[in-house]
Amino acid sequence: MTTTSPIETRSLNNKVALITGGASGIGRATALLFAREAAKVAIADLNPDAGQAVVQEIVNTGGHAMFERADVSRAADCQRVVERVAREFGAIHILFNNAGIIRRASVVELSEEDWDRVMAVNVKSIFLLSKEVIPVMAKLGGGSIINMASGWGLAGGARAAVYCASKGAVVLLTKAMAVDHGTQKIRVNCLCPGDTDTAMLRNEAQQLGEPSDRFLLEAAHRPLGRVGKPEEIAQAALYLASDVSSFVTGAALVVDGGGLAGSV
Repeated sequence: MTTTSPIETRSLNNKVALITGGASGIGRATALLFAREAAKVAIADLNPDAGQAVVQEIVNTGGHAMFERADVSRAADCQRVVERVAREFGAIHILFNNAGIIRRASVVELSEEDWDRVMAVNVKSIFLLSKEVIPVMAKLGGGSIINMASGWGLAGGARAAVYCASKGAVVLLTKAMAVDHGTQKIRVNCLCPGDTDTAMLRNEAQQLGEPSDRFLLEAAHRPLGRVGKPEEIAQAALYLASDVSSFVTGAALVVDGGGLAGSV
């Protein structure tokens, strides 16, 4: 009788995943989960200390990981990251365009500089990285691209004009990419999380001048009565990254505790 080793049953065995913004929050949770599912994980982030800490955590548990400092809104940085990952790990099967920032302001309050920076990090980076990764995936016979959108890419929110604009762009960019690259067996989907307990969510409270505790309490006003955990969003990313979702492309997967469905 033959037996199957545990690693052979893991959903991302023999896969290489590139995760932007992987040093903290949802990106970190996803990097750790993908590594547990036997993927080799490459993290791109602006924070080298936090990024290297995630890599070390993965390596300490027997996984394979690497970190590359990068500003993903810059074409040269994106090219360098993809070239290094392909060279050192030999492939890229999964791209999680997770890097993102938020500026809480109306169009009247918002500066041109903040508008440009949010659009560059949240949208342009997806274009730049996908442009580099898609040819790599095509040579491998396919892959999965996951873009980080938001519930605010499907519905508007107060004092979040550029964030909503950027995430709405991500949703339709995702659909257009799915149409263009389906024949190459490259699936392209996006996640639309609701409020999730990360440093970025707490930073929103600071930007709005609200106490963090009250802000998080208000954010929990949804049918499940709480904000999400990074690990819960990571599980949704794993679904889209793995072969379990082999017939899913062009989708905007809402993971928000029912926030868009209604409120309590």
